[in-house]
Amino acid sequence: MRARHIAVAAACTALTASICVIPASAQDGPSTLAERTLATKLDIPWDIEFLSDGSGIFTERDTRKIKKITGTTVTELDTVEQAQTTGGEGGLLGLAVSKTFATDNSVFIYYSTASDNRIAKLALGGTPQPIVTGIPKNRYHNGGGLEFGPDGFLWATTGDGQNTSTAQNWNSLGGKVLRFDTAGRPATGNPRAGSVVYSIGHRNVQGIAWVGNTAYATEFGNSRTDEINRIEAGKNYGWPTCEGNCNTAGMTNPVKTWSTSQAGPTGIGFYKNALYVGAVTGKRVWKIPVNGTSLGTPQAVFTSYGRVRAVAPAPDGTLWLGTSNQDANGSPGANDDRIISTDG
Repeated sequence: MRARHIAVAAACTALTASICVIPASAQDGPSTLAERTLATKLDIPWDIEFLSDGSGIFTERDTRKIKKITGTTVTELDTVEQAQTTGGEGGLLGLAVSKTFATDNSVFIYYSTASDNRIAKLALGGTPQPIVTGIPKNRYHNGGGLEFGPDGFLWATTGDGQNTSTAQNWNSLGGKVLRFDTAGRPATGNPRAGSVVYSIGHRNVQGIAWVGNTAYATEFGNSRTDEINRIEAGKNYGWPTCEGNCNTAGMTNPVKTWSTSQAGPTGIGFYKNALYVGAVTGKRVWKIPVNGTSLGTPQAVFTSYGRVRAVAPAPDGTLWLGTSNQDANGSPGANDDRIISTDG
């Protein structure tokens, strides 16, 4: 485990954290000549979502703030005082906008506390109301993805909390993909009655996105192999027995892999018939063409942004990328943290 973090720290330099917007008109990735800066001085924008008016809304991991960007204006919506950073990968992480935001002004958040990682409903300006608690927390391997799936349920991606045994334990929420309703109750169709666990055997799974009704999730490997997995109910994705492909009975192989020096896969989004995967170690985005349930050969794109963490298709047809150019231990970089837009 430590070898992975040492390698990440060595590979990453302290640069800039930013959010970049990619134009829908570009077929194979836009020209960087069209970029414009919308905002500066951000701090690890971890997850990006959108409101019904098209504004972006995002979390900052270490400041624990939720912010909104409209045009060139950034406003603070809330600070989640209950969240705690871990000096590594924990803090204020995933974000999902309530389907009734217009009436309840609420979002769902994934965050670290002194004792665990948890998911809560938050009316902005109020106090988080936890709906799922007890997700293992440590300095690293906190997972943090949170999205509404096409089925209407919330899906969360969790890490093993630096304890490999949790990943194979159905009674632990660590090293899992979770699926539940907005009250934290297990979703209909989960593989085990009364459990929010949907799949097991994950090391540190973060981003999740859908092509139609098929879920794909990114996963950090240890020292050899990073992964994209097609997530299916009750499947075991192998950790810690397997890292990457293996032939162990009962364990499911990933659909795409990279060496850990090339990826460090984080956010993932489906955009213009391709999956786009942020890479914090590889300092790029991987574009993977999609044809039905078949994934094509990954192509490295957007290699000038540094550590790309968040990938979010926007309602106006653009693609937003959030970067995280602080080092693996959270040390601040040059701090020209910014949001960049390109429209053609």
